[in-house]
Amino acid sequence: MTVATLQSLLSTGGVQSAIQRASLKTGVDFSYLLGQAQVESSLRPDAKAPTSSASGLYQFVEQSWLGTVKQHGAEHGLGWAADKISQGANGRYYVSDTATRDYILKLRNNPEVASLMAAEHASDNKAELEASLGREVGGADLYMAHFLGIGGAKKFLSTLAGNPGAAAAQLFPAAAASNRNIFFGEGGRARSVSEIYDRFAAKLQRGAEIAAGGKELPPIAAPGKANPFQLAMLERQQGGDYQGEVATLDQLLASADRPASLFRPTPDNAKLAYMLLASMGA
Repeated sequence: MTVATLQSLLSTGGVQSAIQRASLKTGVDFSYLLGQAQVESSLRPDAKAPTSSASGLYQFVEQSWLGTVKQHGAEHGLGWAADKISQGANGRYYVSDTATRDYILKLRNNPEVASLMAAEHASDNKAELEASLGREVGGADLYMAHFLGIGGAKKFLSTLAGNPGAAAAQLFPAAAASNRNIFFGEGGRARSVSEIYDRFAAKLQRGAEIAAGGKELPPIAAPGKANPFQLAMLERQQGGDYQGEVATLDQLLASADRPASLFRPTPDNAKLAYMLLASMGA
């Protein structure tokens, strides 16, 4: 893979291709991943939240990123990073070496890595929510886990099932204080749990369609099997050789058997890694 190819991943088309590959590799619904990336960062790998540690395509905060890389990194060529991450007695993740920690956190700005970790994080949340709720969950359910955390999502979705008209702000006062535009409508009217849920579902769907160039996509489903129709449609839109890209990237992401990958700072790929980070403004 050349430096030019790496730099192309920072374009919108390159980001969408990275999301395609993550969907295919993990089986997580493509529309959900695309919609979430559009909502979170407008498909910008270098997006940075001004008021928190959130960064990258999917706006991972530092602790969520370190935890996800610790759990799933080895599956995607990041075993070296997972091995460097430890969890303290207080439950927080840390990396002893500052330079290594910074490098791992900068991977949030790499669309390939961010898409893979977002897909794995969605799969983890899906399993936990389904075990708790006793039903299959969809994209809007998962976005509630992203927005409120897994514990908050369980509470929200349980209330949605039993009392959909409940005022969400009363259930989540801290979140409501920080996100008044979500929890309150015109004139300060408190939105119900069902209203907020429906607004998130529409926002995800709209985000996916905007990211796909305004083309109408099938409704976002539960993050199960990747939808080949959606992948093929985006491939045609971009005019790219999707299967050829997958074959090339699979060699770089094959990981469990080949721990040295594009994302590991070894001498053979240090220049490419440096150019990638430099092109992202790091």
